[in-house]
Amino acid sequence: MSRVKVVNPNADVIGKNHAVGMNIQAAKSLMGVVKSNLGPTGTMKMLVSGAGTIKITKDGKVLLDEMQLQHPTAALIARTATAQDDITGDGTTSNVLFTGELLRQASIHLAEGLHPRVIVEGFEMARDRCMAFVEEFKDKIDTKSENSELLLNVAKSSIRTKVHQKLADHLADIVVRCIKCIHKPDVPIDLHMVEIMHMVHKSDMDTRYIDGQ
Repeated sequence: MSRVKVVNPNADVIGKNHAVGMNIQAAKSLMGVVKSNLGPTGTMKMLVSGAGTIKITKDGKVLLDEMQLQHPTAALIARTATAQDDITGDGTTSNVLFTGELLRQASIHLAEGLHPRVIVEGFEMARDRCMAFVEEFKDKIDTKSENSELLLNVAKSSIRTKVHQKLADHLADIVVRCIKCIHKPDVPIDLHMVEIMHMVHKSDMDTRYIDGQ
């Protein structure tokens, strides 16, 4: 006796290949939205809420938080990217682009008949190789050293992807000085110790650091 399937008469029934294709397409569509944000020369996006509030940003996290994502795969990628931003403070757009490109490459091999399990095993092998490379390539930072050039370069690399270069360099110095002020040896940095005050009658280049010690 054949199996009996009971589904909602209004539901769409699709095959597994079509389902995989839809998930990959969702990732590629999300990648297409944020890819123009990447890097110092990335374009700004204007976000308009239902209430008419306007936001202009190129920050991937802000963009993903404001987007109303309905597709489960796109929403999962967005949550993964924003989780990275919550931990490291950067890399949201790169995360989305990397995930989308992996799935795009996977779609090529799937079309050639390669089994998804083989592709997943390849991703896992690549992950292990990347982690091994990072362990060899990374540099240890002496937190007790007064040399802040490395920290300043790290801050510039991150902030320049968010705002124009002149403002990024100005903010990078402020950020490094703030972190060095609240840093305590062998204690996690508590960013709540840094207070940000918004002065609406000033310009962005008027931002300055005030030592609260």
